[in-house]
Amino acid sequence: MFSSIALRQARHLSTATAAAAAASSTSSSTISISKAKSKLKAEHDPDKALEIYSSVSDRYISPLSSRYAQEYAVKRLAKSHRFSDIENFLESHKNSPQITQEPFLSSIIRSYGVAGMFDHALKIYDQMDDLGTPRSAISFNVLLSACVHSKLYDRVAQLFDEMPVKYEFLPDKVSYGILIRSYCEMGSPEMAMERLKEMEEKGVEITTVTFTTILHSFYKKGKSDEADCVWNEMVKRGCGPDVGAYNVKIMNIQGGDPEGVKALIEEMSDAGLKPDTISYNYLMTCYCRNELMDEAQKVYEDLERTGCNPNAATFRTLIFYLCKKGRFETGYKVFKESVRVNKIPDFNTLKYLVEGLVKRSKLKDAKGMSRTVKKKFPPNLVKAWTKLEEELGLTKVEAGDNGVQ
Repeated sequence: MFSSIALRQARHLSTATAAAAAASSTSSSTISISKAKSKLKAEHDPDKALEIYSSVSDRYISPLSSRYAQEYAVKRLAKSHRFSDIENFLESHKNSPQITQEPFLSSIIRSYGVAGMFDHALKIYDQMDDLGTPRSAISFNVLLSACVHSKLYDRVAQLFDEMPVKYEFLPDKVSYGILIRSYCEMGSPEMAMERLKEMEEKGVEITTVTFTTILHSFYKKGKSDEADCVWNEMVKRGCGPDVGAYNVKIMNIQGGDPEGVKALIEEMSDAGLKPDTISYNYLMTCYCRNELMDEAQKVYEDLERTGCNPNAATFRTLIFYLCKKGRFETGYKVFKESVRVNKIPDFNTLKYLVEGLVKRSKLKDAKGMSRTVKKKFPPNLVKAWTKLEEELGLTKVEAGDNGVQ
């Protein structure tokens, strides 16, 4: 009889083989890349994710369209810490004749970055000569992104200064944008500002996104005066500001007076910009933090009128603060709407809500909510939620109850 270790080894050998086969074989039952992406979003089992990917009939036709399906499969494996399977899966793509096309190979580098396997991403990049794949800013930018995904921010500047010289190509505005983001992630917006001067000297376009990244970093460090200087420079250069930049500015004041947030939203509208869901989420959060729950609910209820749709953060924030104020019944109504639009909040927020419903003896609502949550959550969270059910005495479910009431 196999030992438990032998069984695990056998399973990993099997899945590794399946991973390698996924990139080179097609299933008798094939599906489109768009359908695969939809199925992969809802599939949390890594082996089934690989099966879905392997059944895609046109995954090699467009590197861009197939990239997302590939990354979903990689994310599922990474979440289970199956990094050897990721390597087998991605390395098998090298057998494709499209490996000589830079966008195709770049998708492999990007997937390694998504998995936090930067050394593998760099190895592929270094092998481009052997694979007959040309280098340009396209693959270089993907390599830098992989570095950022792997949270190796300090290595980005080194790569930025070395690789273009070594392989004789010029960084573009995207390259500089990733470099500046890495400085900001390290809490060094001052270094990012120095690179802006370099961009100007070399005639590289400075985008609104680049300015916004630095703006956000200065605000995070509590340097509002420096942030204001960045804002003024952005305006002076005619680089916006756009909705994203305004949202960064709003985020910095959302803990203060709601009137300040409202004024900025009005300023956006006056400038011909359309405030988005994020803008209104910040206003709603500001009301919540100032314990003005009726006003917060009004912002939520008016989202549709303003041409916006609530996102997961909308539901998470409002439900949390409603529970904090003891408005569990209202929180439950908001939860039901989040289910309807498939934007269900996170575990901790819903834990807070179900505990409140039980305390208020709203057991029917709590049980209906609990069953719905278990249908929506991935397996690891379902296990934790089942334990919570037992602690709250919700394990006895009336026959015929099937979910949210």
